[in-house]
Amino acid sequence: MFGFVVADFGALTEQQLRRYRGAYCGLCRALQERHGELSRLTLNYDMTFLILLLGSMYEPEERSGSGRCIPHPLHRRDWWQSRFTDYAADMNVALAYFNLLDDWSDDRNLPALGGAKLFEKHYARVAAQWPRQCTAMEESLAALHAAESDAFSAPDAAANCFGTLMGELFSPEEDSVWAPRFRAFGAALGRFIYMMDACVDFERDRKKGAFNPLVRLWPDGADEEAKFSLLKMMIGECAEEFEKLPLVQDADILRSVLYSGVWTQYAAKLEKKKGGAANGGRPL
Repeated sequence: MFGFVVADFGALTEQQLRRYRGAYCGLCRALQERHGELSRLTLNYDMTFLILLLGSMYEPEERSGSGRCIPHPLHRRDWWQSRFTDYAADMNVALAYFNLLDDWSDDRNLPALGGAKLFEKHYARVAAQWPRQCTAMEESLAALHAAESDAFSAPDAAANCFGTLMGELFSPEEDSVWAPRFRAFGAALGRFIYMMDACVDFERDRKKGAFNPLVRLWPDGADEEAKFSLLKMMIGECAEEFEKLPLVQDADILRSVLYSGVWTQYAAKLEKKKGGAANGGRPL
């Protein structure tokens, strides 16, 4: 379900790309420092977006450096971090833990079960530090599974559950005056991500008889235009909430994600489903 919230690398200037890549490398470094080398395998662009978003609002102090790593042993890579990098690393691990449990529950995937066991203690530490967010994850995912198992649930019920999860995750500081704005934006983004994932998996789920909220809307199938219209409406809600935030720093990078990058990833994932090559932009 993750992997849509990525910048359109081709639309970024070289300076913007260095900034984005620095946040990504800083997150990778924080994962290793806080949760061990294996946690780097869970790294995703979605949390890079969160770092840039929160940093743009609160403008925290940043630390930076450069170094080599296992994925890039030959050349030094610049990185930067803030207090929100550590937060994003913790949320990254928590989401990865639940994703592995979900893979085990759905498919009895033994490697996923083994991975969940490896991250169990790390999730426990995250839950102790961020109880509100982790409680929201547990409750929202339980409600999501219930909605997906209920033959009579509304088509948007599961999407709303995932939106609730993302809303809490995007609001790290409950006492901040901006917490309601971040929660509203995170919820809108979560609903969009869930439905975009449903669009990508639509044909496969319809043929297999697997749960997909859109199959209830279009049991006989739907063309790409119908799905695209739905997604445009939902990203419009995200954009409306995003533009209410008084962001200046990195705002252009963030907009490249919402207004271009998500569609690049959507097209790439659809192409991959059809058996084509999907690179989703330049690798970092």
